[in-house]
Amino acid sequence: MLIEERKNGVLHLGLNRPEVRNAFNASLIQALTAALSGITDGDRAVVISGVGEAFCAGGDLNWMREQATQSETENAADALKLYEMFDAVYRCPVPVIAQVHGPCFGGGCGIVAAADIVVAASNALFAFSEAKLGLVPATISPFVLRKIGSYSRELFVTAMPFDASRGKEIGLVNTVVDEAELESTVARLLKSILSNGPSAVRASKQLAISAPLGGEAAAELLAKTRAGAEAKEGISAFLEKRKANFGVAND
Repeated sequence: MLIEERKNGVLHLGLNRPEVRNAFNASLIQALTAALSGITDGDRAVVISGVGEAFCAGGDLNWMREQATQSETENAADALKLYEMFDAVYRCPVPVIAQVHGPCFGGGCGIVAAADIVVAASNALFAFSEAKLGLVPATISPFVLRKIGSYSRELFVTAMPFDASRGKEIGLVNTVVDEAELESTVARLLKSILSNGPSAVRASKQLAISAPLGGEAAAELLAKTRAGAEAKEGISAFLEKRKANFGVAND
């Protein structure tokens, strides 16, 4: 259902329903939400990937068919759990990298929109496909609108697929590489993240996803970090032309 592996400060999460292209059902939604809500002090980053030929094909059609038999109240409760999963990606205390290959439809695009960094293989194919099923991309919309803004108007109503290059053009994707280079590209990003001060990285992520600070709040935050141990070590290491020792392994 979900593969979880912690290695060198990185939590690797693999969507593992390859027989249905890693489509979401209640169990996978619960597992992914729980994993992202259980970030430890030792976790420095998260990588989400898909097992098999796809990243994520969206919602499991059989699961959605079952939902259609429920009351509106029951459906609302299920939909809230889906939203909470995307929100767990977005608000994860550490950077989340989406490592995308193959089809990425519907809710899969929701994960991509909520992630901090998206590395996509050139064979990745995206679609906000909900309208084709008579649905609307409601639970992913807060994250998609933050990420790609008005581009969502066309993509939501046409439900047309688009490739990774188009995804990069509109800001949904950060980097496009050949599939053979996907893991090594993510590894380079992780190396960069892990070389930075862990508290500084967490604070920087929160800064990036929060409302812009006012002048006084911005000055207070910088003053606080300047006086901290990480900043003192980082500045000293830079001036002394050595590798900073932030008290964690960062090789």
